Amino acid sequence: MPIPPRGREPDPPPEGAVQPPQGDLPEPAPPTMEAEPGPDAATGPVEVEDAAALKEVEDRWRRALADLDNMRKRHARELDRERAVERARTAAAFLPVIDNLELALNHAGSDPGAIVEGVRAVRDQAVSILERLGYERHAETGLPFDPTRHEVVAVVQDPDAEPNTVAQVLRPGYGEAERQLRPAAVTVAKRE
Repeated sequence: MPIPPRGREPDPPPEGAVQPPQGDLPEPAPPTMEAEPGPDAATGPVEVEDAAALKEVEDRWRRALADLDNMRKRHARELDRERAVERARTAAAFLPVIDNLELALNHAGSDPGAIVEGVRAVRDQAVSILERLGYERHAETGLPFDPTRHEVVAVVQDPDAEPNTVAQVLRPGYGEAERQLRPAAVTVAKRE
Protein backbone atom coordinates (compact mmCIF):
# COMPACT_ATOMS: atom_id res chain seq x y z
CA MET A 1 0.00 0.00 0.00
CA PRO A 2 1.47 3.40 -0.90
CA ILE A 3 2.59 5.57 1.96
CA PRO A 4 0.59 8.84 2.06
CA PRO A 5 2.56 12.08 2.18
CA ARG A 6 2.96 13.54 5.61
CA GLY A 7 0.05 15.61 6.82
CA ARG A 8 -2.41 14.28 4.21
CA GLU A 9 -4.69 11.25 4.44
CA PRO A 10 -5.48 9.50 1.12
CA ASP A 11 -9.07 9.68 -0.12
CA PRO A 12 -10.77 6.28 -0.17
CA PRO A 13 -11.62 5.05 -3.71
CA PRO A 14 -15.33 4.77 -4.61
CA GLU A 15 -16.95 1.49 -3.67
CA GLY A 16 -16.33 -1.20 -6.30
CA ALA A 17 -13.67 0.75 -8.23
CA VAL A 18 -9.97 1.32 -7.82
CA GLN A 19 -8.96 4.82 -8.85
CA PRO A 20 -5.43 6.14 -9.34
CA PRO A 21 -4.56 9.20 -7.30
CA GLN A 22 -5.94 12.41 -8.79
CA GLY A 23 -3.24 14.87 -9.88
CA ASP A 24 0.44 14.77 -9.10
CA LEU A 25 1.69 13.94 -5.68
CA PRO A 26 3.43 16.84 -3.96
CA GLU A 27 7.17 16.63 -4.00
CA PRO A 28 8.85 16.70 -0.62
CA ALA A 29 10.68 19.88 0.23
CA PRO A 30 14.43 19.69 -0.35
CA PRO A 31 16.46 19.36 2.83
CA THR A 32 17.83 22.64 4.09
CA MET A 33 21.36 23.04 5.33
CA GLU A 34 21.48 24.25 8.89
CA ALA A 35 24.44 25.87 10.48
CA GLU A 36 24.28 23.54 13.40
CA PRO A 37 22.93 20.02 12.95
CA GLY A 38 20.15 19.42 15.41
CA PRO A 39 18.36 16.26 16.43
CA ASP A 40 16.38 16.30 13.13
CA ALA A 41 19.44 16.48 10.89
CA ALA A 42 18.92 12.90 9.63
CA THR A 43 15.37 13.53 8.41
CA GLY A 44 16.44 15.18 5.16
CA PRO A 45 17.87 12.10 3.42
CA VAL A 46 15.13 9.91 4.89
CA GLU A 47 12.44 12.08 3.27
CA VAL A 48 14.16 11.76 -0.11
CA GLU A 49 14.32 7.97 0.32
CA ASP A 50 10.62 7.92 1.34
CA ALA A 51 9.69 9.90 -1.77
CA ALA A 52 11.65 7.53 -4.02
CA ALA A 53 10.04 4.51 -2.35
CA LEU A 54 6.63 6.13 -2.67
CA LYS A 55 7.21 6.83 -6.36
CA GLU A 56 8.28 3.20 -6.93
CA VAL A 57 5.23 1.84 -5.08
CA GLU A 58 2.93 4.16 -7.03
CA ASP A 59 4.48 3.01 -10.32
CA ARG A 60 4.01 -0.66 -9.37
CA TRP A 61 0.41 0.08 -8.34
CA ARG A 62 -0.37 1.77 -11.68
CA ARG A 63 1.15 -1.17 -13.57
CA ALA A 64 -0.94 -3.62 -11.52
CA LEU A 65 -4.10 -1.62 -12.33
CA ALA A 66 -3.23 -1.68 -16.05
CA ASP A 67 -2.60 -5.43 -15.91
CA LEU A 68 -5.93 -5.97 -14.15
CA ASP A 69 -7.76 -3.87 -16.75
CA ASN A 70 -6.11 -5.80 -19.60
CA MET A 71 -7.06 -9.11 -17.97
CA ARG A 72 -10.68 -7.95 -17.56
CA LYS A 73 -10.89 -6.97 -21.24
CA ARG A 74 -9.29 -10.25 -22.36
CA HIS A 75 -11.73 -12.25 -20.19
CA ALA A 76 -14.71 -10.35 -21.68
CA ARG A 77 -13.50 -11.13 -25.23
CA GLU A 78 -13.00 -14.81 -24.39
CA LEU A 79 -16.42 -15.01 -22.76
CA ASP A 80 -18.10 -13.49 -25.84
CA ARG A 81 -16.23 -15.94 -28.09
CA GLU A 82 -17.28 -18.93 -25.94
CA ARG A 83 -20.91 -17.79 -25.96
CA ALA A 84 -20.87 -17.53 -29.76
CA VAL A 85 -19.34 -21.00 -30.08
CA GLU A 86 -21.94 -22.51 -27.73
CA ARG A 87 -24.84 -20.80 -29.51
CA ALA A 88 -23.59 -22.12 -32.86
CA ARG A 89 -23.17 -25.65 -31.44
CA THR A 90 -26.71 -25.64 -30.04
CA ALA A 91 -28.23 -24.26 -33.23
CA ALA A 92 -26.35 -26.84 -35.31
CA ALA A 93 -27.75 -29.62 -33.11
CA PHE A 94 -31.29 -28.53 -34.08
CA LEU A 95 -30.68 -28.36 -37.84
CA PRO A 96 -31.65 -32.05 -38.39
CA VAL A 97 -34.96 -31.38 -36.58
CA ILE A 98 -35.74 -28.52 -38.97
CA ASP A 99 -34.74 -30.68 -41.97
CA ASN A 100 -37.07 -33.47 -40.85
CA LEU A 101 -39.97 -31.05 -40.24
CA GLU A 102 -39.52 -29.70 -43.78
CA LEU A 103 -39.61 -33.26 -45.14
CA ALA A 104 -42.86 -33.86 -43.23
CA LEU A 105 -44.38 -30.70 -44.70
CA ASN A 106 -43.33 -31.73 -48.22
CA HIS A 107 -45.19 -35.05 -47.79
CA ALA A 108 -48.28 -33.54 -46.11
CA GLY A 109 -50.52 -34.69 -48.98
CA SER A 110 -49.65 -38.38 -48.55
CA ASP A 111 -50.82 -40.91 -45.94
CA PRO A 112 -51.90 -39.06 -42.73
CA GLY A 113 -50.72 -41.96 -40.56
CA ALA A 114 -47.22 -41.66 -41.98
CA ILE A 115 -47.22 -37.92 -41.31
CA VAL A 116 -48.17 -38.47 -37.67
CA GLU A 117 -45.41 -41.06 -37.26
CA GLY A 118 -42.90 -38.71 -38.92
CA VAL A 119 -43.80 -35.80 -36.65
CA ARG A 120 -43.55 -38.08 -33.60
CA ALA A 121 -40.06 -39.15 -34.73
CA VAL A 122 -39.02 -35.52 -35.15
CA ARG A 123 -40.32 -34.71 -31.64
CA ASP A 124 -38.31 -37.63 -30.23
CA GLN A 125 -35.25 -36.34 -32.07
CA ALA A 126 -35.69 -32.86 -30.53
CA VAL A 127 -36.14 -34.36 -27.04
CA SER A 128 -32.96 -36.38 -27.55
CA ILE A 129 -31.05 -33.22 -28.46
CA LEU A 130 -32.29 -31.49 -25.31
CA GLU A 131 -31.18 -34.48 -23.22
CA ARG A 132 -27.69 -34.35 -24.80
CA LEU A 133 -27.56 -30.65 -23.88
CA GLY A 134 -28.35 -31.60 -20.26
CA TYR A 135 -32.12 -30.96 -20.13
CA GLU A 136 -33.84 -34.28 -19.51
CA ARG A 137 -37.60 -34.47 -20.17
CA HIS A 138 -39.96 -35.06 -17.20
CA ALA A 139 -43.50 -36.23 -17.95
CA GLU A 140 -44.05 -38.96 -15.35
CA THR A 141 -47.33 -39.47 -13.52
CA GLY A 142 -47.83 -41.09 -10.12
CA LEU A 143 -44.81 -39.35 -8.60
CA PRO A 144 -45.15 -37.30 -5.41
CA PHE A 145 -45.67 -33.61 -6.14
CA ASP A 146 -42.34 -31.72 -6.05
CA PRO A 147 -42.62 -27.91 -6.22
CA THR A 148 -39.10 -27.65 -7.65
CA ARG A 149 -40.03 -29.84 -10.66
CA HIS A 150 -43.79 -29.34 -11.00
CA GLU A 151 -46.14 -26.43 -11.55
CA VAL A 152 -49.69 -27.15 -10.34
CA VAL A 153 -52.32 -26.22 -12.90
CA ALA A 154 -55.23 -27.96 -11.20
CA VAL A 155 -56.11 -30.18 -8.27
CA VAL A 156 -58.37 -33.12 -9.16
CA GLN A 157 -60.18 -35.76 -7.19
CA ASP A 158 -58.89 -39.18 -8.14
CA PRO A 159 -59.91 -42.10 -5.89
CA ASP A 160 -57.34 -44.39 -7.56
CA ALA A 161 -54.35 -42.10 -6.99
CA GLU A 162 -52.46 -41.36 -3.81
CA PRO A 163 -53.09 -37.86 -2.43
CA ASN A 164 -50.54 -35.19 -3.39
CA THR A 165 -49.23 -37.13 -6.41
CA VAL A 166 -49.06 -36.14 -10.08
CA ALA A 167 -52.30 -37.32 -11.75
CA GLN A 168 -51.67 -35.92 -15.24
CA VAL A 169 -48.86 -34.06 -17.03
CA LEU A 170 -50.27 -31.29 -19.21
CA ARG A 171 -46.90 -29.94 -20.36
CA PRO A 172 -43.60 -31.79 -19.79
CA GLY A 173 -40.75 -30.17 -17.88
CA TYR A 174 -37.10 -30.09 -18.94
CA GLY A 175 -33.98 -30.03 -16.78
CA GLU A 176 -33.10 -30.40 -13.11
CA ALA A 177 -32.67 -27.94 -10.22
CA GLU A 178 -30.58 -24.91 -11.28
CA ARG A 179 -30.40 -26.16 -14.89
CA GLN A 180 -34.17 -26.33 -15.34
CA LEU A 181 -35.62 -24.84 -18.51
CA ARG A 182 -39.14 -25.09 -17.16
CA PRO A 183 -41.14 -27.16 -14.64
CA ALA A 184 -43.75 -29.68 -15.74
CA ALA A 185 -47.33 -28.35 -15.71
CA VAL A 186 -49.35 -31.00 -13.84
CA THR A 187 -52.62 -31.80 -12.14
CA VAL A 188 -52.30 -33.11 -8.59
CA ALA A 189 -54.58 -35.73 -7.03
CA LYS A 190 -56.48 -35.19 -3.81
CA ARG A 191 -59.00 -37.16 -1.82
CA GLU A 192 -61.85 -35.89 0.30
